[in-house]
Amino acid sequence: MDIPWIRGRVAQQAHVGLPEGTVEEEFARNGFFGRYAHLYRQHPPVGWTRIEGPLKNHAYDLNKLEGRAGDDWLAARHGVLGNADVRLSLATLAEPMPYLFRNADADEVVFVHAGAGRLETDFGPLAYESGDYLYLPRGTAYRLSPTSASRFLVTEAFSEVTFPEKGMLGQHALFDPAVLQVPTPEASSLQPGPTGEYELRISRLGQVTKVFYPFNPHDVVGWKGTLSALKLNVRDIRPVLSDRYHLPPSAHTTFVMRNAVLCSFLPRPLENGDPQALKVPFFHSNIDFDEVLFYHSGEFFSRAGIAPGMLTFHPQGLHHGPQEKAFERSKKATRTEEVAVMLDTKNPLVPLAAAERCELSDYWKSWSSP
Repeated sequence: MDIPWIRGRVAQQAHVGLPEGTVEEEFARNGFFGRYAHLYRQHPPVGWTRIEGPLKNHAYDLNKLEGRAGDDWLAARHGVLGNADVRLSLATLAEPMPYLFRNADADEVVFVHAGAGRLETDFGPLAYESGDYLYLPRGTAYRLSPTSASRFLVTEAFSEVTFPEKGMLGQHALFDPAVLQVPTPEASSLQPGPTGEYELRISRLGQVTKVFYPFNPHDVVGWKGTLSALKLNVRDIRPVLSDRYHLPPSAHTTFVMRNAVLCSFLPRPLENGDPQALKVPFFHSNIDFDEVLFYHSGEFFSRAGIAPGMLTFHPQGLHHGPQEKAFERSKKATRTEEVAVMLDTKNPLVPLAAAERCELSDYWKSWSSP
């Protein structure tokens, strides 16, 4: 039985009516679902003057990873962060892939940051555009055919990806399952290579195998079942709102996988029903989760100096939260216009090679910057 103890000056309701002269920190296990304590501090826990050692908050400008926007999907993927459960990459593609690709290691959730085109799969094709999530179950052979230069945030999950349980909110909360789009079989536009063969590349245990066919492997004429490639656009997601209480990020979960979740932060009204309610995220120190946020579009009022195409990485053990000026901006703000994708992982993430090429090395100083 969990019994809440109360000592000293506290807010009666979490995130509402903080004692004068204090800031609130949520000190909690298992994200926002386990045992917790709300600590009311006299100073923001991010008010450091310096940090010595490897544990820092990070930011990356992924716009610097565009590279050559050609047709080679595997060469275009730049790994940014990863662990045994997930790997996060950025990829730019300008021309149709000349081969099919099958990931034999992971489910993939491909978020379209920019561009448009056609995704061809074993199940059939889907048109894609900015703001689409493209879900590809492990083992799906697929091909991207851009009609305009396209940039993607790729999450590889080394487990099955599912949708979250919606519980008491009901099955139509967040998005009606009817908005999910699945393909209908259709002739593929893939053409044979110089040898007259069709190429399929398979990634397994970090190695790529090339398989060649005398026919197009995308030859499915019908399918039925409960598993498919599918598409969900962020405009079809209806975020959960509270007029008088700042909901935790987990309320915006879109996809669930082993030891990780993907969340979508979307334009929505802020907490306008109570003048004492926090409108910005509360301070927390990520006891059990690493937190990664990719900024897709809009204005990110809780974080200065961040533009579309950038990514922040807040590791376990070090505080983060809104910058001081965000509190002032939030007093007059009535809604947020940001669109962002968040990846939370239970196991620590490790920066990969591409991260070093695009890191904003002074990001950890941004909370104390004038």
